[in-house]
Amino acid sequence: MTGPAGPDRDACIAVIRDLIAFPTVSDRPNRDLLDYVARFLADHGVDSEILWNEDRSKGNLWATIGPDDRPGVVLSGHSDVVPIADQAWTADPFALRIDNDRIYGRGACDMKGFVGIALAFVPTLVTLDLKVPVHIAISYDEELGCTGVRSLIDRLAGFEVRPALCIVGEPTSMQVVVGHKGGGFYRVTVHGRSAHSSLAPKAVNAVEYAADIAAIIRDLAREQATTGPREDGYEIPHSTISVNALHGGTAYNVVPETCELKFDIRSLPELDMATVISRLRARIDAEVLPRMRAIEPTSSVEIEPVVELLGLSTDAGDPAVTFIKRLVGRNDHLKVAYGTEAGLFSREAGIPTVVCGPGSIDQAHKPDEFLDLSEIDACRAFLARLSGELAEAGLPW
Repeated sequence: MTGPAGPDRDACIAVIRDLIAFPTVSDRPNRDLLDYVARFLADHGVDSEILWNEDRSKGNLWATIGPDDRPGVVLSGHSDVVPIADQAWTADPFALRIDNDRIYGRGACDMKGFVGIALAFVPTLVTLDLKVPVHIAISYDEELGCTGVRSLIDRLAGFEVRPALCIVGEPTSMQVVVGHKGGGFYRVTVHGRSAHSSLAPKAVNAVEYAADIAAIIRDLAREQATTGPREDGYEIPHSTISVNALHGGTAYNVVPETCELKFDIRSLPELDMATVISRLRARIDAEVLPRMRAIEPTSSVEIEPVVELLGLSTDAGDPAVTFIKRLVGRNDHLKVAYGTEAGLFSREAGIPTVVCGPGSIDQAHKPDEFLDLSEIDACRAFLARLSGELAEAGLPW
């Protein structure tokens, strides 16, 4: 089925233009953007709820179109964008421009394009006799590790009637993504004892012991590559652990007292990241700290989780996946390397979830970020078919 006509391309671009004009870099508020969205929805008779953070500078927006007593479909996107600092943009990043059959602007691809198209469909959705509801979810601080959406996830988990399907509209070139790895960012801080380098044997060199810890992390990574769980469909079919930064020391002739090491874990669903951290802690306590404390009893090693993100693993045979594939017009599905909020909707809110949206992830976070007009049209066609299906028959499961 083709579904209702829905908004034309220009109507979608108009909303995307408005959204891009809000400079919602993750370190800034998204209040003005949410006020705009709430007014837009209200103008079409749709109530919305905003779940504010503690200082009410940022929030998650939730709105429902259609009957709220039946399991429906969530169209989900984040409002924040990555910084533009130190990027060589050829025009104002927060002023949408059209050139070479593309729209340009920060967030055009990631992911104000999808959010704008979804909002542009609201005037159509409110005219339909929807058998099940369409929910609009807009989050914050996705780019900081999906930290903002958690208050919305908590709310959804408590709903008596939970949505039957969530579509996270991150850029996938309108391909259906059913899986991505989980992720964790961790900071290790080593505290030793400083001294002049001529007295190095009396010091506890934090950089050297951090290097020992890096070697332990490398051992754990090699275990995952050789004997850890494997899953087909990923470019790297096993979990990975990688030391990506090490900072310590001040001068050639001063033994460093402190050193900071940063590493990340990209985990398949079978790998519990907490188990990895527990094993790392045990080896540090057994192999590193005794040598440090033999010289300086107050020596310590701290492991701090900075961000921990759940992965997505939706069964490719799930009726929700089959439904979305039919509407997209493709029989294939993907697993991707990058993370999204989809794992939270799926594993914490208990909602079958896929990632599917316009644009290529290759354009995300780059200067002169763009979205092809053809991708806007493909997303419009998908949402038109979805709208028609929900009005005519509801969900087929």
